[in-house]
Formats: sequence, C-alpha cells, structure tokens
Amino acid sequence: MIFKKIALSCFYLAILSSCSLGDGMQIGTHLKLCCPGNYSQYTEYSLKTQDIPLFLSDYVANEFDIAIQEKGLSRNDQMNDLKIVLRYNHVNLFPTQQDIDPFVRRGSSSVELNYIATLEVEMYETRTAELVWAGSISRIHSVVPGEYMHEERARAEFQAAFRRLLKAYPSPLDETTALTN
Repeated sequence: MIFKKIALSCFYLAILSSCSLGDGMQIGTHLKLCCPGNYSQYTEYSLKTQDIPLFLSDYVANEFDIAIQEKGLSRNDQMNDLKIVLRYNHVNLFPTQQDIDPFVRRGSSSVELNYIATLEVEMYETRTAELVWAGSISRIHSVVPGEYMHEERARAEFQAAFRRLLKAYPSPLDETTALTN
C-alpha cells in the first residue's frame, strides 16, 4: 500500500513537472485545446468562476482579466463572443486525505496535506456554445488545512501563469504585431 502511495505521488509530480516551463515559476501550465474557433472575430468575453475558494476568487479573476485583455479582448458580461469559465479543482495525493478540505481550519490538527490545485480555463463560443480553447494551470501544495498563500506573492504567480498559458491563444493582436514587424 505504501509503495502504491509513493508511486502515485511520483506520477503526479512527473506530470506537473512536465507541464512546467522550468523557468523557476511555481505554477505549471497545460494547453488542452487550441484553435478550432474563429479567433479573429472574438472581441468580447464574459467570465464565470466555479468552485474557486472565496479567498482566491476575486484576485484570480482579476489576474486572468489582465492576461486575456493583453490578447485584445474586452470583458463584457452581457454581450460577448466568448464565455470563459475558470473552474477550481484539487486532488489530494494520498487516499487517506481525500475527505479533508484543505481550506477549512481543523483546530489543532497538524496533518500536512499534499494536493494538486488546478484552475481549468475553458472558452466557449457564445453563438454555438462550442468549446474553442481550453487549458489549465496547476500547483502542488503541502500545507496544514486552513493555511493558504499570501495574496500579494500569489498575484504575480497567477498572472505569469495565465500569460504563459495564453501565449498560444491566437489573438488579432498577435497577427497585427506579426504584420508590422
């Protein structure tokens, strides 16, 4: 049983390290779907968050807004070309920890949780509801339940990860830059 736990942990670490760009950043990125959409026609997006812990929700959305707006899109939650969903998920690395919520303080508990936190990014074309772009950012955590990162340090990490993830997003701004160079 212990061998199985160690093997599973090594497997998750290998996956995440392969997603990382090796640039010293703590958040890995993974592009899942790119380019079946009409990207030159997309100018506005709406943003919805799902299952993101309350302490993360606002500033994660703000950092994503900055990164996607650098791609030439404007946020408009009423009339838009893309509906973007940011969805949080975490996977505990050890089966005995599956029922422990990493965001709830547990009195004097000092058990260290090991889990992978993932933010899925999905973009749906508003007109057709078709998924046209998807990726994720993730990070391995080792924390005591209820302990979470400091917002100021995390903001820069999230923004850098979203920029790396969206680097493959084909925006009209990328095409304009290529034509002028």
